[in-house]
Amino acid sequence: MKIHNHCEYLDRRRKLRREATPEEEALWQELRNNRLRYRFRRQHSIGGYITDFYCFKARLIIEIDGKSHKLQKEYDANRDKYFKEMKYETLRIQNSEIKGDLKKTIEKIKTTLSLRTRRGSRRSPG
Repeated sequence: MKIHNHCEYLDRRRKLRREATPEEEALWQELRNNRLRYRFRRQHSIGGYITDFYCFKARLIIEIDGKSHKLQKEYDANRDKYFKEMKYETLRIQNSEIKGDLKKTIEKIKTTLSLRTRRGSRRSPG
């Protein structure tokens, strides 16, 4: 069963890309084209959810949280639980973090990527 980028979410993913917030755009400029030496996808769907950013190699999901997320805490908790059960890590970043100090935000992402991939390299082969 396909869970990544299911075609039923294609139009929604495209719309989300077109209507990205300034914070999403700023972060995307830092993540795109392997600038962190990891490939990220933007508005990538997994299961019934669309992520803001996703790195396959690190199994890392980055979610940018704005004001609307204060009203949907239960939804976000259920979503995070789903991803955790599937061995993904969700890194939640507030809009204010990106606005306030983008470089610090990038360092936070780099650290998470390093921890995720280092942990993965310790696993014994299949």
